[in-house]
Order: sequence, then C-alpha cells, then structure tokens
Amino acid sequence: MQYKMNYSSPVGVLTITTDGTHITGLWFDNQSDYERKLNDKVVAQEQPIFQQVRTWLDHYFQGDNPTIDFPLKPTGTAFREQVWEILTTIPSGETMTYGEIADKIARVKGKDKMSAQAVGGAVGSNPISILIPCHRVVGADGSLTGYGGGIDKKIKLLEIETVEMAPLYRPKHSTKP
Repeated sequence: MQYKMNYSSPVGVLTITTDGTHITGLWFDNQSDYERKLNDKVVAQEQPIFQQVRTWLDHYFQGDNPTIDFPLKPTGTAFREQVWEILTTIPSGETMTYGEIADKIARVKGKDKMSAQAVGGAVGSNPISILIPCHRVVGADGSLTGYGGGIDKKIKLLEIETVEMAPLYRPKHSTKP
C-alpha cells in the first residue's frame, strides 16, 4: 500500500507518496500517471513522514538548503538507481552534466565510456523529484534540457537554489541580471 499527500509549492501542487516508512515519489501536477509507476494501491492518508517532508519543502522553497533526514526509496533498475544515487551528490546551487554522470558511472563499472543518453533516460525516470535533484542536471553546454515537471519548473528550482545560469537560458520574464 502507498499513501499520498499534496503540497502547494511555488512550482505548483506536488504529490508525495510513501510506503509508510520511506518516501517513494514526489510528482508534479502534470505527472498524473505516477500511480501506475508505483504498481501499488495509493490512498490519500496522513503518515508521520509527511510532516518531515512538508518541513523540508517549506525550508527549501524559502531558499534554505535543508538536510534530508528521512528515508527515500526510489525504485528502478540497478542502473537507474545508480544514476539517482549520483544525483543526490550534486550540491544545492550547482549543476552536473549528463556526460559527467556518465563518466562517473563508467569509472565505477570499469568501462572507458558510458552513454550520456542512457543517463538521460535514467535521470528522466527519477520518481522522487526535487529531493533527488534531477533538476540540477544540464546539457554539455549548460543548456536546460528536458525536465519531467517542465522547463519552467526546472528554471524556478534552479533560481531558488541561486544557480548561475547563462543569460541565453534565462526565461524572458526573469528579473535577475
């Protein structure tokens, strides 16, 4: 059984899911197919871990860099889980390219090379957005490539974290220099 709650944020309504012990998902309002990905019945019911996540998100959206002190349990293939683990090492306010992640995985696997495209697929399938910061992954040239929640949300999250973005990739409505 999975449990869910909604959280109103500056990037829209977020749906958070838990198995009662671990956070299993954090989804944007445009990702309404999340229940199929969980392969389990999902019910709206308060769980103790949800208060911890609410507090974390409150601090995060205020521009703080809170520590995740509750367990996450993303479920995927071994390769995807390896990529998601690397995402958790990207510090707030910084970015990493798909190629850099591919290089890290290649080194771990003892290979000369790993496909940045395969990494992109794994990043795009991250079930716990924001907490596992896939929004911090950019193209080789710093471009803000696709994001499950939408590029507008990716830009907003990076702005909250005060990531320096090239003027070319700033939204036209941005007031930042």
